[in-house]
Amino acid sequence: MFLQKLKSDLAKSVNKTLGSNLINGADFEYPPENIKGGDLALPLFKLAKELKKKPQDIAKNLQKVFKKQKLIERTEAKGAYLNIYLNRAKTGAEILNELQAQDIDNNYINVGKGEKVSIEYMSPNSNKPLHLGHIRNAYLGSSIANIMQFCGYQVNRECLVNDRGIAICKAMLAYEFWGKNDSPAKSGLKSDHFVGKYYVLFEEKAKKDKSLPAKAQKLLQEWEVGDENAMQLWEKMQKWVLSGYKQTYKRLGVSFDKVFYESKLFKKGREIIEKYLKEGKVEKDANGNVIIKLENCGLPDKILLREDGTAIYITTDMALAKTRLDSGYKKVFYVVGSEQDLYFKQLFCAIEKLGLYTGQTDLIKRPEFHHLSYGLVELPEGRMKSREGTVVDADDLLDKMEEIAKEEINIRHDFMKEGEVDRRSEIIASSALRFYILNVNPATKIRFNPKESLSFTGKTGPYLLYTYARLHSIWRKGKGKGMYERLDFSLLKEDKLWILVLGIAKFPEAVISALDGLDPEEISAYLYDLSVKVSDFYHNVRVLDADFKERRISIAIIDSLLDIFKKGTALLGIEVLDEM
Repeated sequence: MFLQKLKSDLAKSVNKTLGSNLINGADFEYPPENIKGGDLALPLFKLAKELKKKPQDIAKNLQKVFKKQKLIERTEAKGAYLNIYLNRAKTGAEILNELQAQDIDNNYINVGKGEKVSIEYMSPNSNKPLHLGHIRNAYLGSSIANIMQFCGYQVNRECLVNDRGIAICKAMLAYEFWGKNDSPAKSGLKSDHFVGKYYVLFEEKAKKDKSLPAKAQKLLQEWEVGDENAMQLWEKMQKWVLSGYKQTYKRLGVSFDKVFYESKLFKKGREIIEKYLKEGKVEKDANGNVIIKLENCGLPDKILLREDGTAIYITTDMALAKTRLDSGYKKVFYVVGSEQDLYFKQLFCAIEKLGLYTGQTDLIKRPEFHHLSYGLVELPEGRMKSREGTVVDADDLLDKMEEIAKEEINIRHDFMKEGEVDRRSEIIASSALRFYILNVNPATKIRFNPKESLSFTGKTGPYLLYTYARLHSIWRKGKGKGMYERLDFSLLKEDKLWILVLGIAKFPEAVISALDGLDPEEISAYLYDLSVKVSDFYHNVRVLDADFKERRISIAIIDSLLDIFKKGTALLGIEVLDEM
């Protein structure tokens, strides 16, 4: 947190000198490295406007103050900016010593201060296998959870399995009509793919047989009242699907602290809604559906229960929201695609209007509900549609990614053991997929390109792994006892070393930016930028051939870089490799 503290201290000095409260640490910028504009720059536009003084006069005044700062080498007024050049030896010593002294896993960036938060992600409909869209959801949700936990929040990773409803009953009905005692074992299909096959089959048959949707709705009614045959069929097919999900979750590197099931929540949700119906807080429409009017939020009315009494998504979400409120969460995040933007506005408005905040009359103390919306992942031919079978299944994509990674490994290594090839290919494929997805702002749609994502050069996950492996190779050959003792920090006057040290110091800011914007792209962009700097260093500096003093401080810097890369990639869910 060195740079944040330095900028905060400088801001205090500016405000004290000028007798104002106009500047904070965030006002100090990093000049583009290609224009040699110092290490920090303070724009003077705002000060000039508010104080009604020329930027040049303000700069002269501040230069006198900054001259007394021990970490500042010199300043330079340029136009409406005051450029600040840090004392590289003193600043570099502070940065590297702070990093070594800090336990980076324990309260390194403790802005959360133990605040309890819930992050719900994945939340699949358990009538089909997971697909590419679920992968984006899983990686985004798990990365946000990692970032919040790293920043001191008490994070609960949660999943809601939508294991009831009309889509589930469509798969059940198709199996009942055309399954003929088939099973995943007999068919040779992974169990969740087996169930998904019958969901697609239902949609195909329903195009010709218009009576099928009504039969599926009847089956749903039977299931909700606990019909024995319906329950047995449901239990069998859910066991198949969830077994398949467990395997895919493991491959994706995704886990949860708590898994909720819609089948266990919908009755509680229905009771809540029926209670509000009796109290007159909700009403029935002309068709008999229970609805809530949301004109106070400028939103359309929302159905809470169908006219036949069957539950829908919001029925369950009301129950789960109540559970989370009673559990004491301060913030609740739902990681769900942008097509549900309206739905979550309606859900949050309904929670507020119906008063689910039991005993919490103080609005300031009420928990915050957030929808972390993200763009869809599309095929080249357009949007994926599960009911038409035009999806990229997660398992198939992971297989393809690992196959491409193996080909690349075999080109580079002639005699590597098969088990090691498999291990590395899984890590490389995962890094490629995670980085490709997380290196895009969540709101942006993605068209996924597997081969492009697996490139060992350019803005990719494997490029980060390659950078780490290169650094680790130098570190392994050059490390020694007392690595941080008697370092000659005066050598940081060289740009080739200083650039890396300043890059290391910017890591906490990248994490805070990712936290504030709920956007892992901030970290992926930071790691890529740092990788480019490392690549330049690797090609231009012969660390192991350098004299003792330069080699020693270079290895110390590399040690810190390895630590930063390992922690940064872990926030994205990427595992590093010591060797590629």
